[in-house]
Amino acid sequence: MLGKLTLDAVPLHEPIIMGTGAVVALLGVGLLAWITYNGWWKYLWTEWITSVDHKKIGVMYFGLGLVMLLRGFADAIMMRAQQAIASNDAAGYLPPHHYDQIFTAHGVIMIFFVATPFILGLMNVVVPLQLGARDVAYPFVNSLGFWLSAVGAALVMISMFVGDFAATGWVAYPPLSELGYSPTVGVDYYIWSLQVSGLGTTLAGINFVVTILRMRAPGMDLMKMPVFVWTALITNILIVAIFPVLTATLALLAADRYFDMHFFTNELGGNAMMYINLIWVWGHPEVYVLILPCFGVYSEVIATFSGKPLFGYKSMVYATSSIGILSFFVWLHHFFTMGSGANVNAFFGIMTTIISIPTGVKLFNWLFTMYRGRIRFHSATLWTIGFMVTFTVGGMTGVLLAVPGADFVLHNSLFLVAHFHNVIIGGVVFGCLAGMSFWFPKVFGFTLNEFWGKVSFWCWMIGYWLAFTPLYILGLDGMTRRMNHYDVPGWHPYLVVALIGAVIIGVGILAILIQLFVSIRDRKQNRDVTGDPWDARSLEWATASPAPFYNFAHVPRITSLEQHWENKQTGRANERAWEYEDIHMPRNTGAGFVISAFSFVLCFALIWHMWVFAAIGLLGMVGTFIARSYDRDVDYYVPAAEVARIENARFALLRKGA
Repeated sequence: MLGKLTLDAVPLHEPIIMGTGAVVALLGVGLLAWITYNGWWKYLWTEWITSVDHKKIGVMYFGLGLVMLLRGFADAIMMRAQQAIASNDAAGYLPPHHYDQIFTAHGVIMIFFVATPFILGLMNVVVPLQLGARDVAYPFVNSLGFWLSAVGAALVMISMFVGDFAATGWVAYPPLSELGYSPTVGVDYYIWSLQVSGLGTTLAGINFVVTILRMRAPGMDLMKMPVFVWTALITNILIVAIFPVLTATLALLAADRYFDMHFFTNELGGNAMMYINLIWVWGHPEVYVLILPCFGVYSEVIATFSGKPLFGYKSMVYATSSIGILSFFVWLHHFFTMGSGANVNAFFGIMTTIISIPTGVKLFNWLFTMYRGRIRFHSATLWTIGFMVTFTVGGMTGVLLAVPGADFVLHNSLFLVAHFHNVIIGGVVFGCLAGMSFWFPKVFGFTLNEFWGKVSFWCWMIGYWLAFTPLYILGLDGMTRRMNHYDVPGWHPYLVVALIGAVIIGVGILAILIQLFVSIRDRKQNRDVTGDPWDARSLEWATASPAPFYNFAHVPRITSLEQHWENKQTGRANERAWEYEDIHMPRNTGAGFVISAFSFVLCFALIWHMWVFAAIGLLGMVGTFIARSYDRDVDYYVPAAEVARIENARFALLRKGA
């Protein structure tokens, strides 16, 4: 009944893993005891776990991303420490197989369970508010998508303590990921954690496409949408297009491992290059899935804190759309060294160079927005300026790698690692943290502590350049990726500097946690009920902070791109509407959580070949979904009297604040 699962699956001989497991267990027990002591279980169930409010789901996505950031960074610091120690005769402290699992888990976690939840969290919080909508198109699907993503993260975390994780690199190339070379359950953890989280992301993509196309406020045509919504639309179109490719690719790899098929092996006509093509058909547009919403964040931030409308709105829209289209024509630059031929390499090299043009258009638009603006150096502004400097360097190294001849030399080196982190940290991480700082009061009603926000920024900025500039130098000097030991004395000083940089980034992450703690502690002093603490320009600031669960008592009518700003200038933003109507809202449901719990049972059972439990998990998922389909109590009306009570309380706070 337990399949391959035995006590031997627990790595008792690994003191680092067991020590970490003990700490995690103690923290978990302590957290559960604290929740029980304070009697919070009912509150958590009714207000968060079963919530379909897009704002709360966005917060949970962000919470998941922060938790997994701590795990992903722990892997990074372990790798940097190993390489700083393991020079010449020193072996370091990590066994080779453990080191291989760490660099695989680091990549998987940072892409799938840090960056992606951050992006989906931002879109959940902001997109409906900027559209003038009361929720997303499919609130239950939104909840289900989040919990499926959480299940994927849980599987990755459990792999550290029960069994092992893949030791293949984060894209799991065959034949290394095939059963003959990876006979343990590590690759199976990889497959099913990505399958279940990828399903959640696909559901989110469908949800947002429908929301943006069908739920805009009256009068808001496509060219009146805020730039962030445009970037979200293109992003989610990409998600809907590419994540089914990832699902199919991993399904074929699972068929190889479970059913002795040969899609990606040399036996019986299989071809490993087919996997590499498929994974990068998903993988390179995925980079733009992560970065495009951050471009939208920077557009909102730079316009607000420059006190000007965004320069070149239409060119921003066209640049975003062209990036989305061109992202499907560049995947082969990930394997220029695989012998595709000069003509093929030349085409994809040219396309990779061309895709940098619309990105450059955006950069100049942001600079022109700042030009002669009244710039306020809020922490969100610092993240944006830091992004422009850092991402420009990453873009230039990307154009260099787009040259097939240069890529042939640098492809498997640390130069490539530095370039990738240059754009992901400088673009995605900085963007998500800027968005968190900018929109935090929209969700919680108070602002984040600025001092600790700026401390975090400078630690990230300085730490990044110390951690990854040495990798550019080492890559040019010939050091390849994924080495856990080396015999070149000249490399050692650079790797020590990289470790110092990683430690400083760790201080930046600690500063974020301190910022959250201090801000929550002092929330009464920093409370904002006006809805617009930054004098922002977009529609989401037209409602209270925090936004009520129905977002808008009156759905706004849009007549221009700068609707909210114009209302403030004419005084219409402060007009009070006395008449309220019943508001139609979705009802909370635990079906998404229950389906995801059964999906966890299914995936864990498939990993360990526990077929009875796999059947229970599958039947539980299908049965819960069918039961939910027949549930007619899925929505309700908020009475006009209740809306009036909430709005009157808001205006009372406004008068008190005045």
